[in-house]
Amino acid sequence: MSATPPAKPTTSPAQKALHKLGLTRDIDLALHLPLRYEDETRIVRLADAREGDTVQIEATVTACEVTFRPRRQLLVTVDDGSETCLLRFFSFYPSQQKALAVGARIRARGEVRGGFAGRTMMHPAFRVAGGELPTALTPVYPTVAGLPQAYLRRAVLGGLAHADLSDTLPPADLSGPRENLSEIDLQPLWGLRESLLFLHHPAPDVALATLEDHSHPAWQRLKAEELLAQQLSQLQAKRARALLRAPKLRARRDGLHEKLLAALPFALTKAQHRVSEEIARDLAQPVPMHRLLQGDVGSGKTVLAALAAAICIDAGWQCSLMVPTEILAEQHFRKLLGWLEPLLAPLGLRTAWLTGSQKAKERREMLALIASGEAALVIGTHAVIQDKVVFKNLALAIIDEQHRFGVAQRLALRGKANSAPGAVHGLAPTPTLPRTGEGESPEPHLLMMTATPIPRTLAMSYYADLEVSTLDELPPGRTPVITKLVHESRRDEVVQRIRAQLAQGRQVYWVCPLIEESEALDLVNATQTHAALSEALAGAGVDGLTGSGQPVMVGLLHSRMPAVEKKAVMAQFTSGRMAVLVSTTVIEVGVDVPNASLMVIEHAERFGLSQLHQLRGRVGRGAAASACVLLYSTGEAPRLGEVARARLKAMAETGDGFEIARRDLEIRGPGEFLGARQSGAPLLRFADLVQDADLLDWARELAPRMLDQYPDLAQKHVQRWLGGKSDYLKA
Repeated sequence: MSATPPAKPTTSPAQKALHKLGLTRDIDLALHLPLRYEDETRIVRLADAREGDTVQIEATVTACEVTFRPRRQLLVTVDDGSETCLLRFFSFYPSQQKALAVGARIRARGEVRGGFAGRTMMHPAFRVAGGELPTALTPVYPTVAGLPQAYLRRAVLGGLAHADLSDTLPPADLSGPRENLSEIDLQPLWGLRESLLFLHHPAPDVALATLEDHSHPAWQRLKAEELLAQQLSQLQAKRARALLRAPKLRARRDGLHEKLLAALPFALTKAQHRVSEEIARDLAQPVPMHRLLQGDVGSGKTVLAALAAAICIDAGWQCSLMVPTEILAEQHFRKLLGWLEPLLAPLGLRTAWLTGSQKAKERREMLALIASGEAALVIGTHAVIQDKVVFKNLALAIIDEQHRFGVAQRLALRGKANSAPGAVHGLAPTPTLPRTGEGESPEPHLLMMTATPIPRTLAMSYYADLEVSTLDELPPGRTPVITKLVHESRRDEVVQRIRAQLAQGRQVYWVCPLIEESEALDLVNATQTHAALSEALAGAGVDGLTGSGQPVMVGLLHSRMPAVEKKAVMAQFTSGRMAVLVSTTVIEVGVDVPNASLMVIEHAERFGLSQLHQLRGRVGRGAAASACVLLYSTGEAPRLGEVARARLKAMAETGDGFEIARRDLEIRGPGEFLGARQSGAPLLRFADLVQDADLLDWARELAPRMLDQYPDLAQKHVQRWLGGKSDYLKA
């Protein structure tokens, strides 16, 4: 007779909710800090409560009834001996109604409001009166559905009781950082344990402002530790990467790199020369490059990617370029094909491209070229990292608009390097490849590119494991773009401006945030706008672009269109046959039409600052004077929200991408820049990169000393704060 298998442990809904919040360890619960606090430490007389105060009262129920006008509600009158108050509940259970029967003595907490009926409280929290009052403020924690505050409070108390809260800072640093940063005081009194116990249950006499703005010494201690953990994990990733081995890719005299430079129809800027040399030096090293290339819209990052690819191919290896959209993939493909194919064809090498919409036959052909090594350069979207894609010998992976990809996707691309060593193309002698161990694969060099410049504090924090190259110079011929803020009520004036641009032979973008009707957001969508503009410009035959008397072609482009249709629309616009392109943000990155001189962004208040800057960068790419119109709406509100107003103001005041990035960090925090880079990785929960720059400096200074002198403490510190999430820093 077979033994009965042991029953699987059951997980309650509340436990599942805890896991959903990432609260799986005792230390996770201990570090789950309150959003706010409620003061249940004292009873306030109704007569002493001011309107708008949130107070706790103890009173007797004198009346309780359910009424149905104007809607079903429970009305409970209470008297605390100094005054009466009406408790109003629109949502209630029979058990609650029973607990509020006439004569019951209750303790209720809520906001006191005035009115025609006297003092009222809407949906106050209540329980039976009596019992000792708490001696500390009551924490209110961030939670999810199915996780009541009472359960969460008990779980956090358990976490605090069982977690290892011993200090992990080196002994010499418990009293504060080194002398040059002595203004930061971590105070021995406020160790980790003391800080957490205080922040979970602060005394009632504490200044609430210091808790809310995180300036209290207990908060300072936690922010400092969090920043230190992040700096340690970044430094660990950087040092681990230095132990890996990659192919040495050196530019050869009279090789592809020099031939490409000579064939380019323009001269590189000083900034492009500098960054190209930085990349070339990295590629020549036996350790994998891990470099971020940042440059404003139109600064010429693509040509640097081509030059890096030329060095890689010339050394006999394969290079891949992964981009976020098919439109951008196709544009890169055309541009790089024009530069590189005349140089590769005589060598029997080809360029392949992979997208999700390819026909099966074409895909099979491309996969065969990649696997054989005949395709020296592979350009594509996410399709590049699919399982069926096998490279012969990938040595350089380039990722454009890197913030649009998740960590797992970048790790997958790096994992495409094949374990077979050596070059296959015969362009250069087979390189001697240092190995990390027998049978291990070489690591590819990694170049990530972004048109969203990274502010210094962000680079010091989230990109501390990267080498950063900056293109801070625009190529000649780029014209400044004038930015205008226009209320939607002046839409007819914008249409008139479009007519004027078309009359000069120019082209126009009109970008909308939605594709079709949405009940959630009452925004003018791309489909409606396309129809309205087509009608407004119908028969308005203009000289220049369309020829006198010819109808104006207005195109529509959005992400749900079949790839063939998108390709056809872009071809018409790029060739100049289409005068106006109505689009969603699918044209945000990479689209290059020098004849386009006007960008209209519908409902600009709905877009992020970096996205607005990217869209604006689609114009001003030629010699013609260009403009960007931010068409905004206030809806039913009398004015824009504070964040939207700050974004639009920044766009109107500056065209400098680095200044835009700095303001964006102030307005939105790091999430706007990091994008999918942090998918699964640890975002800062407590520290603020702008306000806590001094703590960041302290953490950056301490991290290398701690790793060198106290490696065990460093590892314990990282494990406490990040757990297994630090693995994502490998990307």
